[in-house]
Amino acid sequence: MQQKTSLKLYFSDYFDLSKNALDKYGAYNISLMSDLPLFIDPFLLFQNPKYQVLHNLIIDYLKYLRDVSIYQSINQGRLKSLFYFSEVEQTYFGFTFMGNKGHGLGQKFARSLNLNLSKIFSSFGKETITKGIHLEKLCLISNGVGRDTISDFVTNLIKEYLLRYTEAFTLDNIRSEHRATVAVERVKFDRNLGVWTPGKFILPIYRNDYVLLTPKDILTREDTWINRNDYYTDFFSMVGASPNDQLRADFDDYLKRALTKEYTWKEMQDAIEGFTRLHPELIDHFIKVKEDNGEKAIKRSALYVSESELLFIDQFGSFAQFLFNNTLFYTIGFRTKDETHKRIMFLKDAIENKGCWTIFYNKDRPITREEDIHVLFKLIWYETPFDVSHEVNDGRGPADFKVSYGRDKTLVEFKLASNTHLRDNLENQLELYKKASDAEYGFKVIFYFSPEDLKRVNTILSELNMLNDPNIILVDATKKIPASQVK
Repeated sequence: MQQKTSLKLYFSDYFDLSKNALDKYGAYNISLMSDLPLFIDPFLLFQNPKYQVLHNLIIDYLKYLRDVSIYQSINQGRLKSLFYFSEVEQTYFGFTFMGNKGHGLGQKFARSLNLNLSKIFSSFGKETITKGIHLEKLCLISNGVGRDTISDFVTNLIKEYLLRYTEAFTLDNIRSEHRATVAVERVKFDRNLGVWTPGKFILPIYRNDYVLLTPKDILTREDTWINRNDYYTDFFSMVGASPNDQLRADFDDYLKRALTKEYTWKEMQDAIEGFTRLHPELIDHFIKVKEDNGEKAIKRSALYVSESELLFIDQFGSFAQFLFNNTLFYTIGFRTKDETHKRIMFLKDAIENKGCWTIFYNKDRPITREEDIHVLFKLIWYETPFDVSHEVNDGRGPADFKVSYGRDKTLVEFKLASNTHLRDNLENQLELYKKASDAEYGFKVIFYFSPEDLKRVNTILSELNMLNDPNIILVDATKKIPASQVK
C-alpha cells in the first residue's frame, strides 16, 4: 500500500494554497489534470457592473471587425491576424478533459464571423430595441457557434484582464519558485495600428507553462444566457405575440414554401434561420427578453458553479484521494488492457462496496451527464506514464478514451444506462473505434442509478447476446443503505 499523501489535482494543491484563499479572491480552483466543462458567458460581463468595461471592450473589437469586413478587402493573412484565435488553454476550461489542449477558433469561425458582420449584422452596434450590444447574436444565426466557441472568443478578448487578475493573486500568494515573468503574445489590441500587441506578466508556472485564474462569477456550465436553443424554442411564441400582422403572415407563408409535409426538426430549424436572415430584428426582440431577465442569469451561474465545485472538486477530488490511500489503484503495470481493466474494477469496487457512490449525487439527484464521468476518469489517472487521450477521433467518430503505451492500445467507452442510444452504441460503436484506432482491446463501462436502469441495460444486453461479455462492465451507482442501518 502506498504511503498516505495528498494528490496534486487542483491549483490549490499544486501551489500549496488553502481553498479559502481562492474563494476569498473569487477565483475558480481549476484542475491542472484536466479541463473542466465550464465556460465564460459574455452576458455575465454585460449584466455585472464590475465587468461592463470588459463587455464594452469586446463590442468595440467587434465594431472594428465589422468596419473592416464592410469597407476593406480582407486577404487570408489579414483574416488570420484579426479573426483567428488560439484557445487560451491556460485557463483549463472547455471540452478537452485530457490536459488542456483544445482546437481554438480557426478558419470556419473566422469566415462565419466575417460574413455575418459584413452582411447580416452590418448594423451591429446601432441597436434600438435592446439595452446593449451582444456578441451572442453571432451564435443565434450561425450553426456551429456554440458556448465553447463563444467562450474561447471572449477569453481571447479579455485575456489582458485575466493576466492582470492572475498576476495580482500570484504576487500575494504564490511562492517565488512557482512563478516567473512570462512574455505573452496577443494580449492587447492596438486599434490605431490594427495589430495585437504582447505583454509581460508575473504568473504561476505549471509544467513549463503559465496558468490563468478566472473569476467564478463570469462562468457557466450550460449554454450562454443568450443561446440558439432558446431562440428556436421561443421563436413561435415570439412571432405569434408580435403585433405585426404582416410579419406573422410572412412567416406562415415562408413555412409553407420551406417545409415538406413530413418535416424534421432540423428542417424547421433551417426554416427559422432562413426567416431570421430576412428579419434580423427578431433576434433583438429575443435578446430584449433575455436582458429583462438578466438577474436570473447571475443566479443560474452561481448555482452551476457551486454544483460544479461540489462535484468536480469536493466529491471527485476526495474519491481520487480515497483510491490513492486505500487501494492499489495507482500501482503501475505495463499492459494497457490489464492496467485499464484493473482501474475500472477498483473504480467499480469503491463505488459499490466502499460507500463512494455518493460522489455521483447532489441533494439525492444523480448525475445526468456522461461528461462528468469523463472528468472523473481523467482525474484518477493522476501522474500516469500511460498516454490517456480523450475523445480521440481516428476516423470512425470519437472514442471516450484511448489508453496507450507505445503501440499497445485499449479503448474505454463510458455510458449512462439512461442513454437513449445505448443499444446502438453497444452493438456497433466500440468495435468500429477499435478498428479505426488499431486498438486490440476495449471496454464499455455502464453506470446505472436505479433498478429500472439495470433492467433496461440487461434487456438490451440479452437481446444482443452480450450478457456475459467480459468487456462490458456494469457499475452499480444506486443509493446504498449504510451497513449500520441494515437490520
